[in-house]
Amino acid sequence: MTDTTGTLDEALERLHTTGPERGGWLTNHAPMAVEALVRHGQAPAVHRWLDHYAPKLEDAPAPYAPVTVGNWREALGDPVRITDWTRYFARELGDRPWRDVLAEWWPRLLPGIAGGATHPVIRTGHAVRTLLTTEETAPRRAELAHALGYWAARHQPLPPLTPLAAAPTAAAALDAVPPVPEQDGGIRARLAQLTAFPAWGEAPDPDTAKELLTELVTAATHRYASHGHGEPIMLVHAATAPNAVLRALPALPRGLWAPSVAAAWTAAAAVTAAYTPREAAPYAGTGLGPEEVFERAAAHGDDHTIKFADTALDVGGPLALAAAVRAIDLNPPAYR
Repeated sequence: MTDTTGTLDEALERLHTTGPERGGWLTNHAPMAVEALVRHGQAPAVHRWLDHYAPKLEDAPAPYAPVTVGNWREALGDPVRITDWTRYFARELGDRPWRDVLAEWWPRLLPGIAGGATHPVIRTGHAVRTLLTTEETAPRRAELAHALGYWAARHQPLPPLTPLAAAPTAAAALDAVPPVPEQDGGIRARLAQLTAFPAWGEAPDPDTAKELLTELVTAATHRYASHGHGEPIMLVHAATAPNAVLRALPALPRGLWAPSVAAAWTAAAAVTAAYTPREAAPYAGTGLGPEEVFERAAAHGDDHTIKFADTALDVGGPLALAAAVRAIDLNPPAYR
């Protein structure tokens, strides 16, 4: 990403006065969306987009009690501690290299990857991508603190799951995920119904792990083209959550790559089980190129659509672009 405008840092500084949630538990998607907009050449649109999104934002919640090295376990998964967790990670990232902090906390946070409807890991993936590919600035380090703090506060493991018959590919595994019995209500009620997933994604070495994770992101992105109508907003996370993990891999010790695949699979499968439709639907291809598809997503303005288009461009190819256009068509536009 080449951004000489300073727009990303300006946007992040605006957003760091706000909380990661609104309305009790709905996610603030702005930090993720603005990173994607800047990355894909839409920096001039960022502040207009933020001005339109700003009425949805809320102030950061009040602190409760400091998180420390000695008490973090009792604070893990406590949403009341969101600001406490953010301040903890801000201190850690002020004292240590960000890769060291990420490596220490990644295995602690992975079991709660589905918490917050997978938004915390997605925000973390955007923050890590920025730090890996651009200059390290104070607002970009602060964004990682906000992302990790959100993940720690919303950390929530899934219920125990029985392994079903192994699937040969990621696409086959997603097709074999059993839908939850009652596809109604919010995601927390749906995830509580999970009982079993197909076995997939065993990685004997780090290189295989990266290949499998890439396969999963591709399969979930492609599947949105035919199944996104089941719940157009929520089903984008079946692709964007594992892609967040894939984006973080280069910053992590190779020994963490295989468990990262397993966690990414549970996240993608959980979202699929919660919202997948009973039948596929036809979809059209697109003659648009990647830049044109993202320009359409930016003009559409919906935060989920922007983030899904960003992932579709990572995957590349006609079917991924068709899936991105499908998201543009299915989701209500932000600008009318």
